[in-house]
Amino acid sequence: MEINTKGYQGPVTKSANVYTNDPSRNPEILTLRAFVKVPVYLSSRYVQLAGSAGQTVTKKIKIQAQLEKPLRLESKQFDLQDQVVYRIEEVEPGRTFQVHFANIPGPPETFIGFLKLKTNYPEKPELTIRIRGRFSEAADPETRDSDRSRNHARGKTKRVGTTP
Repeated sequence: MEINTKGYQGPVTKSANVYTNDPSRNPEILTLRAFVKVPVYLSSRYVQLAGSAGQTVTKKIKIQAQLEKPLRLESKQFDLQDQVVYRIEEVEPGRTFQVHFANIPGPPETFIGFLKLKTNYPEKPELTIRIRGRFSEAADPETRDSDRSRNHARGKTKRVGTTP
C-alpha cells in the first residue's frame, strides 16, 4: 500500500479493503496510521470570511517552524487587495507567526483568492493560503419578522420539540 502524503500534516489515517479468495475473511481491512512531519505547520490552509455586507470579519491562522533553523516569511503574491487586508505577526521570533485576515467592508459580494508567502526553507519554499469570502445583503429586522409571520401563517415553518 502506498500513500501520497502531499498536502497532509500531522496525524493521518488511511484504510483499504482487501478482497481475497477466502470468503470467511472478505473484506480484510488494512489501516495505516502515520504522523506526517512537515517543515512548516499551518493551522489551516484555508480562510473563510462570511457575514453581512458592510460588516468586518476577521480570522487568523498560525504558522510554526518545525525545523531547527529560524523561519522567515515574506509576502510573495496576493490577489484580493480590493477585498481583504492581512498582516503577518511574528509571535515568537523565527518560530511562530500569526497571519491576521480581515475583509474590507463593502457591498454584498463573493470572492475567492489566495495569499502566497515565501519562506527561507528550501524544503518548503512557498506557502499558499486560500481565501474565500461571502458577504450577503443585511436583512432588515422588520422585513425578517414579517416574513417569518407570513411563512408561519402559510404553514412553511415548523416548531421542533412541541406538541400540536
